[in-house]
Amino acid sequence: MAGLADSGSNPDVDLLYDINGLAKDAPAWFDRVMEYVGEYGLLLAIVLLVVWCWWSVRRRGDEDAASTVAALVWAPLAAGIAVLVNVPIRGFVERPRPFLDHQGLEVLVQGKTDYSFVSDHATIVMAMAVGLFVAHRRFGLVALVLALFGGFIRVYMGVHYPTDVVGGFALGTAVALLLSPLAMALLTPVVKAVERSPRVGRLVRARGRAERDDAVISEARSERTSERDLAA
Repeated sequence: MAGLADSGSNPDVDLLYDINGLAKDAPAWFDRVMEYVGEYGLLLAIVLLVVWCWWSVRRRGDEDAASTVAALVWAPLAAGIAVLVNVPIRGFVERPRPFLDHQGLEVLVQGKTDYSFVSDHATIVMAMAVGLFVAHRRFGLVALVLALFGGFIRVYMGVHYPTDVVGGFALGTAVALLLSPLAMALLTPVVKAVERSPRVGRLVRARGRAERDDAVISEARSERTSERDLAA
């Protein structure tokens, strides 16, 4: 299956040359920026979005904070599992990097010797983006846009075919969504136990909000007890 994109008339190859051709026409400094963004920047941006979402959820301290934080924990775990799933896929398909089979590409990152399909970068960013979307729609939408842009950059850099990226998007999405119910069933009780801890509970909900909620609950219970006493 190594010859997935051997023909120059293949639309996959044509699109590769069209997108990578933009790198040839761009200034050198812009290509350096795209190289950094494609290798590190977008992944870092999505990680920061996950952290920002966690901080926002923790500070707001809603009643469903534990389930949201559990979903946020699942996002990077989904990315890690998706990469592990990709290991046998790459070994089975054995597609070489596009610059090894096609001449005239502007390759922005040298030294890529592993197989091309499926793209690890695309898999990771999409798995994290979908996991974040499960936790919080607004943050997740931003992450999904970043993930799509990241896939475009991998082709722009000349290190992946478009179908490598599409395959990575599909793999990351499948792992994040299909395993989400099981992950949430396992992670939510753990996060709720952390939330109840006097030492580390503030990782889930800010202590001030949690104490206010506990006070409200205690007051409500006291009022119900007093009402029962009066009725008796």
